[in-house]
Amino acid sequence: MTTEDPLRVALAQVRPGPDLDRNLDELAAMALQARRKSAQWLLLPEYAAMLHGSRQAMRAAADRADDVEAAVRSLARDLGMWVLLGSMVVPDGPQRMFNRSLLFDAEGRLAARYDKLHLFDATLPDGRTIRESSAYTAGDEAVAVDTPWGRVGLSICYDLRFPGLYRALALAGAQILVVPAAFARATGAAHWHALLRARAIENGAFVLAPATCGDSPGGRASYGHSLALGPWGDTLGELDDEPGCLVVPLDLAAVARVRAELPGLSHERAFSLRLAGPSPFVPSDGMPHDTTA
Repeated sequence: MTTEDPLRVALAQVRPGPDLDRNLDELAAMALQARRKSAQWLLLPEYAAMLHGSRQAMRAAADRADDVEAAVRSLARDLGMWVLLGSMVVPDGPQRMFNRSLLFDAEGRLAARYDKLHLFDATLPDGRTIRESSAYTAGDEAVAVDTPWGRVGLSICYDLRFPGLYRALALAGAQILVVPAAFARATGAAHWHALLRARAIENGAFVLAPATCGDSPGGRASYGHSLALGPWGDTLGELDDEPGCLVVPLDLAAVARVRAELPGLSHERAFSLRLAGPSPFVPSDGMPHDTTA
C-alpha cells in the first residue's frame, strides 16, 4: 500500500452473549468477513468477548483473559490484519478488574495496551444506576500508538465525554481516534452521534467507534450504531442496532488538509481563569468564595 491508497477499516458490531467461547467464535467469523472485504484493520467494540450485567460473570471472564488475548492475537496473525480488541476484562487482584484495550499488528504482536481512564458511574434516565468504579480500576495513562497509516489515539466508551483526552491525543499527533464502546441505549440515543462528531470536528481527526448492540445478559442494553467519521465531521458509514460489519476507506491525507484549513490545534493557548463578579457565591462544595475582581 502506498501513502496515496486509502486504508480500509472494518468496524465490527456484535451482541455478546453469556458464552465466552461462542462469542470468540463470532468474533472470528466477523474477522473473516472483514478480511474478505479487503479490510486491513479490524476494530472490535468494548467488551467484545463478554458483556454481562453481573459482576461475578465478568470477573469469571477476567480469569480467562489469557484465552481471549490469545484468540484475538491469532486472528490478527492468521488473517494478516491489524486488530483492535476494543476492550476485555483483566483481573486486578481477587475481586477487581481492568477494562483494557489491546491493539495487535498484522503479525499478531502487541502494539499497544490501554486501560480505560474514565469509569462510568451514572444514573440512567430510567433510574437504573451503574457504578463501574465499584468493580473496575481506572487507568492513569493516555496512549497514542504509531501504525503504518499514522498515529492512533486510544480510548474506551465513557472516555468520549472527556474532550481533554482527545485534545491531548491530537496534540500528540494522533490522526485517528478510536472509541470502542458498549454505550448504554438510553444515553446513546441522546448523545452518541453528537459527542463523536464533536471529537472529530474539534480535533480534525478520523473517529472510529465500533459498538456492541442489543440486549446482553444481566440487563445490559447497548445502543449499537457503530460509526466512522471523517476529520470534517462527515459520516463515512454507520450501522443500525443489529450485529454487522462496516467496512470503509479512509483518505488519510484528509487530516492534513482539514488541519491546514482549520488549524485549531496550532492555535491552542495557555490561559488562566479569573472569576469576576460583585459578590461572593456559594459553589457546589458549599464554601463561599470571594469572586470580586
